[in-house]
Amino acid sequence: MMVRVPMPSPLPVKDGVGPTRLRVPTSGPWATIAEYVVAKFDHLDAGDLCRRFDAGEIVGTDGCVIGRGTALGAHRFVWYYRDLPVENPVPFQQEILHVDDDLVVIDKPHFLPTTPGGRYLRESALVRLRIRLGNPDLTPIHRLDRATAGLVMFSARPETRGAYQSLFEKRRVVKVYEAVSTRPQGWDPDAPVLDGRAVPLVYRNHIAARRGEFRVVVDDSRDPNAETMVEVCGSGVSASGHCVLHTILRPHTGRMHQLRVHLAALGVGILGDRLYPDLLPEAPDDHSLPLQLLARELEFTDPLSGMPRRFVTRRTLSEAPAAAR
Repeated sequence: MMVRVPMPSPLPVKDGVGPTRLRVPTSGPWATIAEYVVAKFDHLDAGDLCRRFDAGEIVGTDGCVIGRGTALGAHRFVWYYRDLPVENPVPFQQEILHVDDDLVVIDKPHFLPTTPGGRYLRESALVRLRIRLGNPDLTPIHRLDRATAGLVMFSARPETRGAYQSLFEKRRVVKVYEAVSTRPQGWDPDAPVLDGRAVPLVYRNHIAARRGEFRVVVDDSRDPNAETMVEVCGSGVSASGHCVLHTILRPHTGRMHQLRVHLAALGVGILGDRLYPDLLPEAPDDHSLPLQLLARELEFTDPLSGMPRRFVTRRTLSEAPAAAR
């Protein structure tokens, strides 16, 4: 997934966590911005919110303090620091594979989000890296789902960030993933077929993400906007006794949940996937069976030096066949 260039923040990164931006309506039944904020966050203590305005903790895009009496319509956005929640530590560590003045590449574990969100703020790869490297300018160039492990690239400084982001925008990064699925019934390794199609194959469809929904929507009435080459590198029995199929995935596009959706559509949904093909009830993370999806390789020509670069994960999938065929 591409990361858009964010609106510049008037507040610095604090303890590895960036400030939060809130859009404020320019008109409505509230006389002041503070009244709107109190109404929007009615589950929070109104007195404490007003105290934050009085203490100068809420600022506009220009960095000017927004007081309790600032009129609605005076600012389109306000910025502030979220109160950090109590977080359960993610018991897995990212590994730094590469660091230079412009680029950081890590090997992200399963269950760790790339960026802060929801109940994860400090327990994210971005915040951990900012603190570890002492660099508040670190920004992800692309992202992996929290459930997916493998390679993630971060920009180390704003001056060269756009050059690396453009690689993804122009599809000049070769990405390779691995996945493990339950082996389909009647599987013939000598004549591999998925959903009636000989493998290797290229799968295409139209995927759309909707705000507020966990899963993407597939619309077969629209032209494809998502494309993945699927290869089989083996099948067999995993160490835990599952009969599995091990695939190599080469996405040409980077739509949300693309690889998970494509394998599910081919009848080989990824082991450990609680979203596709069926949405399962919410449950605590099962560390014994992480989503069997791994971002294995990233390859590109460095936009600054012109030199070829290739990064390969050191992680493996726990359910990969012990003896593949």
